[in-house]
Amino acid sequence: MRREAEMANKLTGPERDQALAGLPEWGLVDGRDAIQRKYRFPDFKAAFGFMSTVAEIAEEMDHHPEWFNVYNRLDVTLSTHDAGGLTRLDTDLAMRMDAAAEEFGG
Repeated sequence: MRREAEMANKLTGPERDQALAGLPEWGLVDGRDAIQRKYRFPDFKAAFGFMSTVAEIAEEMDHHPEWFNVYNRLDVTLSTHDAGGLTRLDTDLAMRMDAAAEEFGG
């Protein structure tokens, strides 16, 4: 339970800077404490496969992305609504998404 509580605390200061440094493809969202990334895949099947894999990861983490998909493009935003901003849950999910994207050519 303690680990879950720590992960749901907003990231600030050096901890935030360090977490974001490990996510070079992700950027901050203007006017919101969130990060976003645009993925591109070879085709719709690859994009959908990636989304299905991420859905399993998100369920496991009980932390779900905001996303928008058109054909081979997927735009993702991560923020922890309960914490009012960016938490370790977001940066951990982003890292796991980046690893999964490689499998699908994203």
